[in-house]
Amino acid sequence: MKVYTEDSGMEKPGNAVVTVGSFDGLHIGHKKILDKVKEYAQNKSGESYIVTFEPHPRFVLSHNFDFKILTSLEEKKEILKDFGIDGLFIIKFTTGFSQLTSEEFIDRYIAGLFGASHMIIGYDHKFGRDRMGDAVRLSRIGSVKNFDVTDVPAVTVGGEIVSSTAIRNALSEGNIEKANLFLGRYYSLSGIVVKGAQRGRLLGFPTANIEPGEKNKAIPMKGVYFVGCVVDDQTNFGVMNIGYRPTFENKHELVLEVHILNFGKDIYGKPFKISFLKRLREEKKFESKEALIHQMEIDKMSAFELTEKFS
Repeated sequence: MKVYTEDSGMEKPGNAVVTVGSFDGLHIGHKKILDKVKEYAQNKSGESYIVTFEPHPRFVLSHNFDFKILTSLEEKKEILKDFGIDGLFIIKFTTGFSQLTSEEFIDRYIAGLFGASHMIIGYDHKFGRDRMGDAVRLSRIGSVKNFDVTDVPAVTVGGEIVSSTAIRNALSEGNIEKANLFLGRYYSLSGIVVKGAQRGRLLGFPTANIEPGEKNKAIPMKGVYFVGCVVDDQTNFGVMNIGYRPTFENKHELVLEVHILNFGKDIYGKPFKISFLKRLREEKKFESKEALIHQMEIDKMSAFELTEKFS
């Protein structure tokens, strides 16, 4: 997959089939849209393209809004490698860009830059300052600009529409199973291993403290999770705690720490990727250090029992 920006000097592709959106999470609803893009591109012997925005438009349009993303731009690129799309075009989303009407956007990018033969959009798609870039209006514009428009119905699971918002809500509720089901893969975050209080080592459960690489990344609800870990190109399982260490501390700084099963390497300063597999329990405050150690032993045993299922 080729990656372009407005400064890349991209040549106009041949017979392009294009879709436009933030695609935060690249969930199973998004995949249905991208599958349709590939299908039409193959039928037309053309090229398949995604047009997306960086940063997410909500960061520009919603001031003082505590918005969290599911996928950073780098994560999107990594996930899209397996989708079979020919190209990703990244538009820098600014206040000035947000003032474009839907027709101005079509003129500049879809008809102008891409010379698209077909545009694929999601079921609730609207864009442009006027929010008029829906299927009806796009079809009308397309008939003049010589491109077709296909809108893709929503994907539903258990009667609920799959959306990035639904996944964020599931994460905030600690419902990892639902988030993973809607994503079509395990929710993950990446960061760097940093030095912590090293209290876990003193308790007999050394942990890797993780500083997320993306400050606006959605973090699941505080609690204890069974996770997959990748560090030094090695995959392991672990027990992760997200919380405020209520047994020992009374701070408001959220801590992400992972006890990696059967692991003893020094990994300070190294990149670390976490995949959330299952929520084990809520975060608790224990009356004593011994009570905490006992619970950690139970968590560790639960994790070992789950390794076979997720191997």
